[in-house]
Amino acid sequence: MASMGVVSRIFLGKNVINKSRVAVVSNTGIKFYSAAPAYENIKIDVVGAKKNVGLIQLHRPKALNALCKPLFVELGKAVNDFDADNNIAAIIITGNEKAFAAGADIKEMQNNTYSHNTKEGFLREWEDISNCGKPIIAAVNGFALGGGCELAMLCDIIYAGEKAKFGQPEINIGTIPGAGGTQRLPRYVGKSKAMEIVLTGNFIDAHEAEKMGLVSRVFPVDKLLEETIKLAERIGTHSPLIVKLAKQSVNQAYETSLRAGLQFEKSVFYGTFATEDRKEGMTAFVEKRAPSFKNE
Repeated sequence: MASMGVVSRIFLGKNVINKSRVAVVSNTGIKFYSAAPAYENIKIDVVGAKKNVGLIQLHRPKALNALCKPLFVELGKAVNDFDADNNIAAIIITGNEKAFAAGADIKEMQNNTYSHNTKEGFLREWEDISNCGKPIIAAVNGFALGGGCELAMLCDIIYAGEKAKFGQPEINIGTIPGAGGTQRLPRYVGKSKAMEIVLTGNFIDAHEAEKMGLVSRVFPVDKLLEETIKLAERIGTHSPLIVKLAKQSVNQAYETSLRAGLQFEKSVFYGTFATEDRKEGMTAFVEKRAPSFKNE
């Protein structure tokens, strides 16, 4: 998880639910304003036509959103709050046009020891993101390097702006990815590509990331957040309970054998027949009307 100071040298040398917040839509997306900020390193808002999308912006612009521990503590709290809010259907994590997150804060970890990391459970705050039951979408503009790339991969869907750059340059500073870079990346792009990215520290652009399967879709920079919100709103038209179960089932595919995964899927599928939302969905289809889900 490389900081931007290190990343800049690598790039040039080698790779040449705070109600007081108001969000204003401009031609470059959403700009955040707040009379009484609740956080120091992130900004939050609730957006969408139905106000059912939780929006979190990483906000350390001078450090290109380097992922320090205080930022991740705040990020975890915001994700947990949105996850517990029945009015929120999906969550978006984004940065700014220069950087989603340029990496971890190297100065913060520079003097860490093996003993310290083990005793303190270094990076354990990241588990709040992976444990979230609601869909999380990463809207990535600019650099998503090291920890930034790992954070994006923690999310369920990645949308990217056309100038986004992804990479795991930890090898350049004498370490390896520590928050999923060596584990999630092969599951996205395959072993060979993951090895190339991790062992060289090279960056990949948004279109290459889309071809690899790391990114779902690529948009013009000024359309990225708008399109990501549309995706979150589309997810929000479905039963929140069934969305959660579907997310669990897809995630299971990455963590088990095919046989065990199929058994898990079948069990969850059977289970949906005990829900009112499944009954309503099928009845609405037969009656040719829009369903009215209850979020049981």
